[in-house]
Amino acid sequence: MNRFPSAWLALREPMDIASHNQDVLGACAHAFSTQDALSICDLGAGTGISIRAFAPFLPKRQYWTLVDHDAENLDTAKDILAAWGNSAQAMDDGLALEYADKHIEVRFSQRDLVADTAPWPAGTELVTASALFDLTSEDWIGRLVKKLTGDGLSILAALSFDGRIHLNPNDIRNERIFSAFCAHQQTDKGFGTASGPGAAAALEAHLKKAGYAVTSGDSPWEMGFASQQLMHETLKGIATAAAETGAVTQNDAENWLDDQIRGAESLIVGHRDIFAKPQA
Repeated sequence: MNRFPSAWLALREPMDIASHNQDVLGACAHAFSTQDALSICDLGAGTGISIRAFAPFLPKRQYWTLVDHDAENLDTAKDILAAWGNSAQAMDDGLALEYADKHIEVRFSQRDLVADTAPWPAGTELVTASALFDLTSEDWIGRLVKKLTGDGLSILAALSFDGRIHLNPNDIRNERIFSAFCAHQQTDKGFGTASGPGAAAALEAHLKKAGYAVTSGDSPWEMGFASQQLMHETLKGIATAAAETGAVTQNDAENWLDDQIRGAESLIVGHRDIFAKPQA
């Protein structure tokens, strides 16, 4: 699996949280609104953003299992979550946090999602994932949905890249660069041929075929001068990936990037959020 440094995850976190689709989050909150407690497993957890993003609207007592293949990210998650909570106490296998009116217990699990599509512990009710599914193959998505269906679990899948990129001011080179970037998003990220921009549609189709009730909506990153560092790092990532495909030369990608770093005023990168629950 690809590794995403904790510094990049920290840079993007405020935008991730601000971009979440409120209708999708509302559907998830409503699904568990009568419960006092909820057990959640977060796939590809990184530094624990799903807890910080989703805990405020979930039930009062929450039991999280964070699953990631990267031990360094999980160690970072422990430190960040301990600082994030109003109070934090170490447990033998994790952390106990108090945050606002929530009691949150967190356990950490280093697992290979390529080999294990269903790493959640017994008793899990909700599976979450942020910015994961566009890295995975459609075959992996299908296998995951089968496991979810078999266990009767709901899923909240946030921030799947949907292929839409808008850069202002426009540049006649954008189409070639963005097309190459989207092609790169469909190369193997460790799970086989990645779904890339088609991930959200594929996940939604598999869930509906399995009989789930699905709520979905846009969750675009909208970057400008207030988020200039993230915008510039995103542009660098786009240029690097485009050049790696060979469809754009390294020199052309670098020239395009230099011009955008100097002149870009805003950048929108499209994402989709999905919440799905089994129908009674």
